[in-house]
Amino acid sequence: MPMYGILRLADTEPMKVTLAQLNPTIGDYDGNLAKIQETLRACAGHAPDLVVFPELFLCGYPPRDLLERAWFIAQAREAVDRLLEISRLYPATGILVGAPLPTGRPNGKGLYNTALLIADGRVLFQQNKSLLPTYDVFDEARYFDPARSVAVVPFRDEILGVTICEDAWTDPELWLRFPYDSDPVAALADAGATLLINISASPFRAGKEVIRARLISGHARKHRLPFLFVNQVGANDELIFDGRSLFMDCLGRPVAVFPAFEEHVVTVDSSDQAPRDAYTPQPTIETVYRALLLGIRDYARKTGFRQVVLGLSGGIDSAVTCCLAVAALGPENVLGVTMPGPFSSEGSIEDSRTLANNLGIRFQIIPIMNVHAAYLASLTPFFEGRPPDVAEENIQARIRGNTLMALSNKFGYLVLTTGNKSELAVGYCTLYGDMSGGLAVIADVPKTMVYELARYINRDGEVIPQASLTKPPSAELRPNQTDQDTLPPYEVLDAILKLYVDEGRSLAEIVAEGHDQRTAAWVLRTVDRNEYKRWQAAPGLKVTSKAFGMGRRMPVAARYSA
Repeated sequence: MPMYGILRLADTEPMKVTLAQLNPTIGDYDGNLAKIQETLRACAGHAPDLVVFPELFLCGYPPRDLLERAWFIAQAREAVDRLLEISRLYPATGILVGAPLPTGRPNGKGLYNTALLIADGRVLFQQNKSLLPTYDVFDEARYFDPARSVAVVPFRDEILGVTICEDAWTDPELWLRFPYDSDPVAALADAGATLLINISASPFRAGKEVIRARLISGHARKHRLPFLFVNQVGANDELIFDGRSLFMDCLGRPVAVFPAFEEHVVTVDSSDQAPRDAYTPQPTIETVYRALLLGIRDYARKTGFRQVVLGLSGGIDSAVTCCLAVAALGPENVLGVTMPGPFSSEGSIEDSRTLANNLGIRFQIIPIMNVHAAYLASLTPFFEGRPPDVAEENIQARIRGNTLMALSNKFGYLVLTTGNKSELAVGYCTLYGDMSGGLAVIADVPKTMVYELARYINRDGEVIPQASLTKPPSAELRPNQTDQDTLPPYEVLDAILKLYVDEGRSLAEIVAEGHDQRTAAWVLRTVDRNEYKRWQAAPGLKVTSKAFGMGRRMPVAARYSA
């Protein structure tokens, strides 16, 4: 349930605006309307002039190709009609909400990403989104037409300048090459707006909240106007929305700073110029931790899963994933399974057992030796004359993946995969083995950050066994195996991956940063060669600036080099 509060300025009668930072579900028009009605009902006691909801709140963001379904848009229009009826119950209060609506024109995409101002059963004003992002995870030009113009609207004692998410991302300092030829915020300020409002669905990545706060504060200072920023919270598939809505006064100072990763509703006075909330960025690793909790919780809830299962190897990746699952869903809803094979150490089994006991989860040991022996016996005639290699090693991973999927089929568990971003980048993972599952929790967490998360989890005492943090990482698929037999040290690997995957640097540029040419060339070549694996990976929760998945679209059948 969202937290509700009110900030008032005692000796004036300014416009009272309620900022509703809420968590919609994509396509759940009934549920999203219910959230609006619940918010209006809860705020009725102090009768705000306006309640503001996030971008595309009626349908949830991002609806993706649902926007190409005529029935989905018809449902949006029906939801708007129902909202008009709801608004009649609160005649003193306006509603500003995002929805997808037809343009009414025969050409173009035929659809607007729009903000509707509704009051007392009528649509008073419609402002369509001007700037349609087409980078990273965004593909809005695929679905929407841009606004043909922007305009202010008088409402109560203010003149509102309404923008939608990307419309406010016009600070040239944020871009290597500024992608737009207009500035909707500046246009609205020039048109006489007295209050700027941005409804948003701005996804989380580590460090982004600082950029947002600087952006909104900059607009307020530049135009000497108060600025309300209302962001969606919650997780939808790969994307996590942290909220962190803001109200900045006309000097760019924070009047209200919303909490991250939770629903929150607060009423503010539009003319308040007294800073009340200090804006303090959250520690990066804490935000990643909380983002992943929200990602797990919402993915399970919105897809209908109640319980999860994952393999416990005794290593750091599975330990961190298990701790996140327990914090998100509760220990009673997590099953940890260790599956010792011919090369598993006794220490790994005991580390898994200790972790399970520390967390209070259900724990099972399912040995794979007999199944592995049967596999090898079946394949030996066909492998004759060839020495054992990665093929035999990967059989073990695939047996483990099949075991977890069997438990999922029998008991309805969601299988969590435990591979990290570093492994996924260079293909240090097994198709139909440790990649098998429904949600890749740490697929966008580099290995070095996995260790940071582990230390954060252990901040108040040992939950993850110390041995899991200190022993050399190993897949334990052959005798005395360690990750560094195959990979560069993770500190080196992650630094190169950041430059290549996140920043798009070339080999020459990476070497110029001080990296060994041979090592860097191997990393780049290996990343490119394993693109086909990533096309078959489970959805991963995005926490960095460039995640594998919907925001990175590279070809498989290609021949190129950086």
